[in-house]
Amino acid sequence: MAHWKKRLYEIVFESDTPAGRAFDIILLWAVIISVTAVCLESVSGIKEQYGTVLRGLEWLFTLAFTLEYCVRLVSAKNRLSYAFSFYGLVDLIATLPTYFSILFPGAQSFLVIRVLRLLRVFRILKLGNYMVEANYLGMALVASKRKIGVFLLSVMTIILVAGTLMYLIEGPENGFTSIPRGIYWAIVTITTVGYGDISPHTVFGQILASCLMLVGYTIIAVPTGIVSAEMMNNGNHDTRFCKNCGSRV
Repeated sequence: MAHWKKRLYEIVFESDTPAGRAFDIILLWAVIISVTAVCLESVSGIKEQYGTVLRGLEWLFTLAFTLEYCVRLVSAKNRLSYAFSFYGLVDLIATLPTYFSILFPGAQSFLVIRVLRLLRVFRILKLGNYMVEANYLGMALVASKRKIGVFLLSVMTIILVAGTLMYLIEGPENGFTSIPRGIYWAIVTITTVGYGDISPHTVFGQILASCLMLVGYTIIAVPTGIVSAEMMNNGNHDTRFCKNCGSRV
């Protein structure tokens, strides 16, 4: 039994064996098809024609993901740790909404149930558990969290100063009725979104806006460079996972 459990663990949690890779590929496609079916079900025309087929697919995938969750729970060395880990909770949430609909006849008539059914879209979060590249990106983000924290603090400081200055320069008569309103404008400007719902009218305000726009272009490249450098420094391509919770080690 111990050998059987170990073999099962290698298949469902690890991806460095042929069986593990095949298992991950099958689940990857199952998640993609399941999420696609959920999105198509929200289109009224498609739902009228293929509603029965989509509901059948939904139950098929629900049973498949339920079986997967049970297998992971059985094969994990520490079942409690896996059950309360991030991916453990995601695996569980991926199956619950469909079962909830059984308890409420005519579930589609209730807005609350519709919201619960929309939670099925969160199955897309399961993709990260089957893609080694996602683990590399996660490790790079964790390794660069201090640098990114300092960067975000600097950006927040710039936004606060720029929003306050714009409030003092433009004033309520030009739409900047408060400092928070000025901060909102600064965020929209520095991220180069540019909604245009509020804009400066004075010369000094336009000069400040121009400077903030130029700063925005330079800011966009900073976090990309930080994360890219950490990913290049990360040479560990181990695909083993923790036997307690299923997280990558």
